This record gives sequence, C-alpha cells and structure tokens, in this order.
Amino acid sequence: MANAPIQSPLTPADKEITGNALQAALVDLVDLSLIAKQAHWNVVGSNFRSVHLQLDELVDTARNYVDEVAERANAIGISPNGKAKTVVESSGLPEYPDNWQNVEATIENIVKILAGLIQRMRKRIDETDKSDLVTQDLFIEITQELEKAHWMWQAQTA
Repeated sequence: MANAPIQSPLTPADKEITGNALQAALVDLVDLSLIAKQAHWNVVGSNFRSVHLQLDELVDTARNYVDEVAERANAIGISPNGKAKTVVESSGLPEYPDNWQNVEATIENIVKILAGLIQRMRKRIDETDKSDLVTQDLFIEITQELEKAHWMWQAQTA
C-alpha cells in the first residue's frame, strides 16, 4: 500500500530499525512454536510425559508472544509477516531433527535452540534501545520468559 493505513508514532528511521527487529522476532517465535510442537509430537522415552507437557508450555509461550510482537508491529505502522514461506526463509533458529527423539536428545536440542534465540533477542534489546523503548520493553519481557524456560530445560540434565 502506498499510504499505510496505520501511522507510526516513530520517526521513519526508528520505525525501520524497530520494524526489522519486530519482524525478525516474529519469525523466530513462529519457528519456535513449530519446533516445540514438532518435538512434542516426537519425544519418546523415560520422562516422556513431563517433557511432552513442558513442550506444550513452550508452544503456548511462543504463540502468546508471536501475537504480542505482531500487534506491536501493527501499532507502529508495520505489517507483520508470519507466513510459512517467510518463516522458512528468514528464521534464525536451527532446524529441528526429523523423526522420534529420545528425551535426552529433545532436551539437548531445545536447550540449544533457546540459547540461540535468547542471544538473538538480547541483540534486539540493544537494537531498540534508541529507536523504541516500548518495543524494547516487550523484548525484555520475552527474553525474561525465554531465559526462564531455558533454565528449566537445562535443570533437567543438571
């Protein structure tokens, strides 16, 4: 659209920086929700049930923040893009393995994925420090929840 229907409260430069960070967070969180669901369907072995349920909690967290991020993008005049093709082309998360994974491999993969996502989110916190403190606050909240989840996943193998 030539004329965006939503006017941004940000300057054009700040809108671009913040919009890029929000879009990148959106696709990473969509991917996290899909990865966690894939892991949920394919985890096997001892402690299956607790890991299976913990994966659903991770899916819920990711999906909740997908919506928060997309709505924040809209609020600053950015049209969010969470289409499958966009997620495949631009997610920064590693690919999750195919087929069944035992509990230990599942935990190891989820810990690694969360660690990488947390690094990416912390970078976005820094990027939005000058461009939009409201978005930065959202990124801080998301990162706090991801770090909590990361701790809980790591604790299973400690």
